[in-house]
Amino acid sequence: QVQLIESGGGLVQAGGSLRLSCGVSGRTIYNNAMGWFRQAPGKEREFVASINWSGHTTDYLDSVKGRFTISRDNTKNTAYLQMNSLKPEDTANYYCAFRYSGEITLDSREYQYWGQGTQVTVSS
Repeated sequence: QVQLIESGGGLVQAGGSLRLSCGVSGRTIYNNAMGWFRQAPGKEREFVASINWSGHTTDYLDSVKGRFTISRDNTKNTAYLQMNSLKPEDTANYYCAFRYSGEITLDSREYQYWGQGTQVTVSS
């Protein structure tokens, strides 16, 4: 199996920044895509960002474009989500996800493995 462990969440004031990390271990393959999703209380899980196997192609939820940056370091088996200019509406539990395919997708159904989540809370 593949295991993903997120870290870096916390409480931050509006306008602040956080960097989330996702360590990947287990039966991984090099040709994989990573994604970040989030879920607020009472709402469905939504796509935030994804990155292809090489790190050269990315995609973002419209509301986070220009504020969030997804990246990866394949030598460390780690993906990151740098979040700047945070807003209260960014408050959610953030999950990283792993896909057995090198291409990005915003469809959560296309990711086979998920982390446990890390909470991000943004105050006014």
